[in-house]
Amino acid sequence: MTKLYAGAAAATILALLAGTALYTLYPRSDDPFADCRASVVAGGAGAIGGPFTLVDQNGTTVTERDVFTKPALVYFGYTFCPDVCPLDVARNSEAVDILEELGHEVTPVFISVDPKRDTPEVLADFAENMHPHMIALSGSEDQVKAASKAYKTFYKIQDPSEEFYLIDHSTFTYLVLPETGFAEFFRREETPDQMAARVSCYLERR
Repeated sequence: MTKLYAGAAAATILALLAGTALYTLYPRSDDPFADCRASVVAGGAGAIGGPFTLVDQNGTTVTERDVFTKPALVYFGYTFCPDVCPLDVARNSEAVDILEELGHEVTPVFISVDPKRDTPEVLADFAENMHPHMIALSGSEDQVKAASKAYKTFYKIQDPSEEFYLIDHSTFTYLVLPETGFAEFFRREETPDQMAARVSCYLERR
């Protein structure tokens, strides 16, 4: 089964992605989304996210400006993932559909940390099966590493010598707004309805 975190990398991620209690103790009156937040990031929201260059499921090279033209729910995973990724991506897709019913357009974005296997053709099939509006991305190893580093995610191939290797990876989903960048993160246990409610809060306060 794909692991959620590993060693020191997990500690680093969790240090950056702190819980609700910390936000309650240190509220920010200048934060327009203060009423929406259920989490806070050490160093502020600007500590996560940034420029990237990747390749989408159509084989087109894109940057974050091309991808984030609308609010987006971003997830880092891989298509060969046997359990965690399909469930998380399906949950995110359901949240997007709920948001659409509420009048909000949100793009589900999947960034593969497995550039060797996740070619544009593979990503195209995956995206088609997951959501009609999904943007699926990968790229060269260096491009994927840069994107992962920007969003403070973790991934590691368990045994590269195995033909059907698995990849340990973090499983946060990120809300990214085109105007402000990273805004919020969601854990695996959150439901589509819970995600949609929090995302809707952000979108109504833009």
